[in-house]
Amino acid sequence: MLLWIAERLAEIHPGFLVLQYQTLRAILSVLTALIICFVVGPTMIRKLHQYQVGQAIRDDGPKSHLSKAGTPTMGGALILVSIAFSTLLWADLGNRFVWITLGVLVVFGAVGWVDDWRKVVEKNPRGLPARWKYLWQSVGALAAACALYFTAQSPVETQLIVPFFKHVAINLGVFYLVLTYFVITGTSNAVNLTDGLDGLAIMPTVLVAGALGVFAYVSGHAEFANYLHIPFVAGSGELVVICAAICGAGLGFLWFNAYPAQVFMGDVGALSLGAVLGVMAVIVRQEIVLFIMGGVFVMETVSVMLQVASYKLTGRRIFRMAPIHHHFELKGWPEPKIIVRFWIITVILVLVGLATLKIR
Repeated sequence: MLLWIAERLAEIHPGFLVLQYQTLRAILSVLTALIICFVVGPTMIRKLHQYQVGQAIRDDGPKSHLSKAGTPTMGGALILVSIAFSTLLWADLGNRFVWITLGVLVVFGAVGWVDDWRKVVEKNPRGLPARWKYLWQSVGALAAACALYFTAQSPVETQLIVPFFKHVAINLGVFYLVLTYFVITGTSNAVNLTDGLDGLAIMPTVLVAGALGVFAYVSGHAEFANYLHIPFVAGSGELVVICAAICGAGLGFLWFNAYPAQVFMGDVGALSLGAVLGVMAVIVRQEIVLFIMGGVFVMETVSVMLQVASYKLTGRRIFRMAPIHHHFELKGWPEPKIIVRFWIITVILVLVGLATLKIR
């Protein structure tokens, strides 16, 4: 919105054209989202306490979690509001990628909100039935996939790019819709599974979003893309503003979510943030790199899949409890140690992902 205003004011004074720079607007987006979280966060936590929107703790989970019962949840709504407000304020609202990404944020946030509301307010332990949750996730993911596919302006926008190779690009055709669907829904649920300890999910989300911002910036500039041998996707550079908003909102939320947490993200935050990471990776054609950088999310998801498969096939469990962060808890690792070590792993994987920009 402010970009449009600045362009009008530039007719009076050219100094307003400074807002055309995506890097400046990204910095302002970070600060805006961060300030919103700092200002609104304490009031939101008090209101959640007042309305008794507290987290229910599983009896079969780690005993250390019993003390967390009643901690306010659905705090992810603060993250979503901060991201949306910052994006609407600083992004180019004429950019199709901005609206598709915001649409994914809203749809998956709404699914998470209903699920959380039924669990903590209506006291329904099932929350939103799985079939309905996956249905609406599928609707959101397929809608985004179709929007990207039918508005693609160049063949590269629907190709699968293989990292570490300069000229390996696979034409997907309509299978692009399938890939996009699985990337968005898969990442959404993977982040949701990771959100089990204080600050465990939000910091990797911030790190991956920051790295995707780098990919978005260089993918949206023809010269940089050509030099680095990555696909040039016209308009994708504007996603750097959204990535910055995620970083700002995530760090602001972490202020309250750090151990011991004053508020939990809930499905409203985890499902939507994961979906947004997925759709942005699709837009900049870095789905495989997302798989690398989000290795912690992948590890958490695979641990659940292996646990379920092993128990159904053999009657035995591979881990003491899944997702895998609970396994380490039951082995006696202190919660802060698990959290920080998973953060460190994410930093390493993000650096590996960023290295694909040059190692080709």
